[in-house]
Amino acid sequence: MLYEALVLIAIAIAASFLFRGTIDTQLDGLPRTLFQIYLWLVIGFYFMWCWLRGGQTLPMKAWKLRVISADGQGITATQATLRYLYAWISLLSLGIGFLWAFIDKDRQFLHDRFARTRIVKSA
Repeated sequence: MLYEALVLIAIAIAASFLFRGTIDTQLDGLPRTLFQIYLWLVIGFYFMWCWLRGGQTLPMKAWKLRVISADGQGITATQATLRYLYAWISLLSLGIGFLWAFIDKDRQFLHDRFARTRIVKSA
């Protein structure tokens, strides 16, 4: 997750420059809310694009991990979307969904269970 955070920081900085180039006001009130939604969508696009194009983000490639469907195939757009949404719920609930992997019989995150996906070692 640390490697993923480093990539996300770079993506957020680049996306911020694009956003700030279009809005020339202080980021408070509605512009701030729009900015937060924008970053959430940009980050979601990054994850879903990577997962749909081979099942791996850059850090996942480094660790030789891949996200696949529970049936062993590549994940669908619906599964990628659900995985992203459920991962946020897992994170915002004090990481409970991530800690779930410690008690899960297959060592899967709770958001993977809900989205019917799983993380496996890749070749």
